[in-house]
Amino acid sequence: MRLIASTLVFLSFSACLSAQNIDKIINETSVEQTERTLSSDDMRGRAVFTPDIERAADYIESRFKAAGLKTWNGSDSYRQPFTMVQATPVSAAGILDGEAVPAAHVIAMSSATELSIDENSGYEKVWIKAGHNFATEVMHYIHEKKNYLVLVDTSYAANFSRLSRFGRQQFKSPTNVICVLSSVNPTHYSIKVQQEIKESALANVVGILPGKKKKNEIVIFSGHYDHLGVTKQPIKGDSIYNGANDDASGTTAVIELADYFSKQKNNGRTLVFAAFTAEEVGEYGSQYFSSQFDPERVKAMFNIEMIGSESKWGGNSAFITGFERSDMGKILQRNLEGSKFTFYPDPYPEQQLFYRSDNASLARQGVPAHTISTTQIDKDKYYHQLTDELSTIDIPNMVRIIKAIALSSATIVDGTDTPSRVDKNQIR
Repeated sequence: MRLIASTLVFLSFSACLSAQNIDKIINETSVEQTERTLSSDDMRGRAVFTPDIERAADYIESRFKAAGLKTWNGSDSYRQPFTMVQATPVSAAGILDGEAVPAAHVIAMSSATELSIDENSGYEKVWIKAGHNFATEVMHYIHEKKNYLVLVDTSYAANFSRLSRFGRQQFKSPTNVICVLSSVNPTHYSIKVQQEIKESALANVVGILPGKKKKNEIVIFSGHYDHLGVTKQPIKGDSIYNGANDDASGTTAVIELADYFSKQKNNGRTLVFAAFTAEEVGEYGSQYFSSQFDPERVKAMFNIEMIGSESKWGGNSAFITGFERSDMGKILQRNLEGSKFTFYPDPYPEQQLFYRSDNASLARQGVPAHTISTTQIDKDKYYHQLTDELSTIDIPNMVRIIKAIALSSATIVDGTDTPSRVDKNQIR
C-alpha cells in the first residue's frame, strides 16, 4: 500500500511539473509568433516551385535547429529533398469502341512525354461506377504503382477536371495512370497523350529527436507548410493566399511540439517532426517521406491540419480522422482523463478526410496514422480563400489543442502505449 501511495504521489507530482513546464513552452506568445511568421505576407502564400516556399523552409529549419533536433539522415540540412515532374498537357485524344473522346475527358498521371495505349498494351482497366467514392478510388490506383486505364463514370463529370492537379505534378515513375471520363466500359480503345515535362526540386523539412530507450521505434508529428501562393486576380487589393489555418496552424503545432519534447528530454521512442511540402498539389511531400520508412517501425503518426478555429463542439475539442481504424484516439482521451479537453471521431465522414491529408500514405501501410483537426469543413468560409489570415485564427484555442496533443501523446512517446494497427485491407 505504501508503494502504491508513493507511486500515485510521484505520478501526481510529475503531472503537475509537466503542466507547469508546458505552460512555459507552449503559450499564446510563442504560438502567435510562429503562426504570424508562417502566415505573413512576406511568405507570399508558400506555393510550391517558388522562392516563397524556400523562405518558409528556412524559417522551419531555424526553429528545428534552435530546438536542438538532429538532421535527417545526419545530413548538413533539415531539408529532405526529392524531385517532382511537372507535366503540361499538349494534346490528348481517345476512341472507346469507335466513339471519339473529347480531349478534356482524358487526364494522364505520367512522367512520359508521349503515351499511346490500346487494349493490347497491358494496362489494367478499371471502372469507377456511379455510387463509388470517386476521390478514394482514384487515389488508390494512383498509389498502386501499376499501369492503369481508369474509366470514370460520367456521373462524376463535375469533379473530373480536379484530377488534373494530380497530372500536373507527380513523381518520376515508369508507371502510368490514364483517366477517361466515360459512360461505357469499352472492349476496344485507343488513347494518345502528349505533354511537356519539366523536373523540379522540392523538399520536406524534417527534424529528429532520438529516443532514449526505444530508438528504433518512431512516432511522427507532422503538418504541411505549402499553400496556394499568389493569385493574378486580386480581391479588394489582396492577392496572397496566406494559409493561416491551412496549414500554418498545423506547422506551428509541429514546431511548438518539437520545442516542447526536446526540453522534456524523456522521449522513449524516436520522434520525427516533419513539415511537408506539396500537399496542396497531391500530398507528394508526405508520399515521399513515407517511402523512406519501414512502416513496422512507425508506431504512430500525429498529422495536424487546420486547428486555427473551434470545432463544432466548441473550445477544448478536436476530431481525429479515421478514429475507428485504430485505438489511438482512445489512448489519447484516456491520457486526458480529468481534463476539459475531448477528442472526437471525425464528424464529416462524407468528406473522406482520412484519405485527403498527409496521414494517408502511412495509413495505407498499416500505421496508426491520423489527422487531428478542428475545422468545420462543411461551412469553413476561409478554406482556400484569400481571407485565411492571422486575424481569423483563434490563438488561445490553438494553444489548448497543441497542449492537448503534447500531453495526450505522452504514453505513446515514452513507449508505454502502442496503438493498434490500421487494417490495410479496409483502407479504401
